[in-house]
Amino acid sequence: MRVASGALRGGSPLNYLANPSCHPLKDRTTVRWGRRGDAKAFLGLLNSLAEFEGLEPPTPAARKRILEDIFQKRRIHLVLALRGGEPVGYALFFYAYSSFLARPTLYLEDIFVLEQSRREGVGRRLFLWCVDEANRRGCGRMEWSVLNWNEAAMRFYDGLGARRLDEWSVYRLDSAGLTALRDGRR
Repeated sequence: MRVASGALRGGSPLNYLANPSCHPLKDRTTVRWGRRGDAKAFLGLLNSLAEFEGLEPPTPAARKRILEDIFQKRRIHLVLALRGGEPVGYALFFYAYSSFLARPTLYLEDIFVLEQSRREGVGRRLFLWCVDEANRRGCGRMEWSVLNWNEAAMRFYDGLGARRLDEWSVYRLDSAGLTALRDGRR
């Protein structure tokens, strides 16, 4: 099991000098892979994300599917941030593929931190854990989407040196659209 530690980033316990939010005595955050026993806590965080985004939380059937996809089918990967042993944030990702780079892409589906734990370095720790994982897996890049109204998130990513892809537009077919195309109704 890998536990990311900003205080030990780069192999030096003194890196907290460059980033005080990762001071080994101040930062009580640990980041680790999600486990089956974390299912209830993860679903609570997922509901909090839905509330933050003004969406309906996942249905019972969707909650069952996401847990199966994480812990049984391993289609998606869950990472939790904990403070004092309690989950305060998570990242959910999967791998896509870049045909031109001929390398996998880590696609960050969700990154979320509870409001009371924001601006304390938790989101940065989760994000950097994913960056480390992308590097470990030989990814050519990492991608994610940000809601247009989430200016704090955009400032965070801009500050990390991420590039906004204004030349791309996101398209989606929902389940009704998928069914309509399959059935020849479009």
